[in-house]
Amino acid sequence: MKPFRVEIPQADLDDLNRRISTTRWPENLPGEGWTRGVPTAYLKELAEYWRTSYDWRAAEARLNRFPQYITEIDGANVHFLHVRSPEPDATPLLVTHGWPGSVAEFLDVIEPLTDPRANGGDPADAFHLVIPSIPGYGFSGSTPGTGWGLPRIAGAWVELMRRLGYERYVAQGGDFGVPISLMTGMMDAEHVAGVHVNMLPTTPSGEPGELDGLNERDQARLAQSRRFYDDLSGTMKLHSTRPNTVSYALTDSPVGQLAYIAEKFKDWTDSAEVPEDAVDKDLLLTIVTIYWLTATAGSSAQTYYESVEQLPINAQVGRFPPVPVPLGVAVFPHAAFVAIRRFAERDFPSIIHWTEYDRGGHYPAMEEPDLFIDDVRVFARALKKA
Repeated sequence: MKPFRVEIPQADLDDLNRRISTTRWPENLPGEGWTRGVPTAYLKELAEYWRTSYDWRAAEARLNRFPQYITEIDGANVHFLHVRSPEPDATPLLVTHGWPGSVAEFLDVIEPLTDPRANGGDPADAFHLVIPSIPGYGFSGSTPGTGWGLPRIAGAWVELMRRLGYERYVAQGGDFGVPISLMTGMMDAEHVAGVHVNMLPTTPSGEPGELDGLNERDQARLAQSRRFYDDLSGTMKLHSTRPNTVSYALTDSPVGQLAYIAEKFKDWTDSAEVPEDAVDKDLLLTIVTIYWLTATAGSSAQTYYESVEQLPINAQVGRFPPVPVPLGVAVFPHAAFVAIRRFAERDFPSIIHWTEYDRGGHYPAMEEPDLFIDDVRVFARALKKA
């Protein structure tokens, strides 16, 4: 394992700004808002802010405040943050992002989770944090070949935690981090104390009468899932069939990359009008900038192609075998999928913790960090009592 620091050459930043300034802009139909995708007027304003006001060096310094490393596992580079708590009895916690996510989405929760004593919390709730970049994403860079689906990533995480010497740990994830964490719990049940997720796709099995008695809230959640299949899953279907084709435009145009990611933060968060209603604008731009500077738009899309059997491509969600360790679920109402408890408990009998919130979406560590922190802590306490 080698220490790692983010140190982007100034020439790369100058090239980014030059490309933004020479963007060739399309024209949108008037009055359509977000119904056909990201509006040009909004994106022009955000791109100009990115070029003239956003400070990558400040973001870089913020990332470099935390210990980072890079190691090779199964032929691929794995970049990760490893932030140990000052509390000697802290619980090791492996946190996995998804797409279009990054280790940067957890910057607001690292210090409260690792050092609750210094952040108004109980030192008994402390965690040692391991936050890896999925192979193909960010500072892990592209994978050396094909075959990096969800099980292989989970296997790499098991090896990573073994190398770090953690005998007992908790796995946490959202988006792709959900199946990766569940698979980590299945592969390494001897060492995984429990799995916590902040999204859990659930679906009817098709059995007669299964929908009888669903309340209004759960019916609305079914409708929300159907909207994802029908309207919001275009990128997933594209990545799972033609990841190479989409990569050319995203790797060549920073504004194209910006639009592609900003749309997800609009569609999958608790935002009213624009993504910044839900997430900090600079933090959003840090995630976009990481994808741009590492040229991982294409390699990150490969995860979908490699994992198509587990993806909700149609009206059925790819189901996973029941995880053999305790499971905790935090339900946020504006995530891409909102779990229905009846179906979740049918598929995952090991659920010991379930919380439903009235706000927040797909990226709770960014949108509602206090709720995210508290839920992870409550789950970890439940594991200690189990």
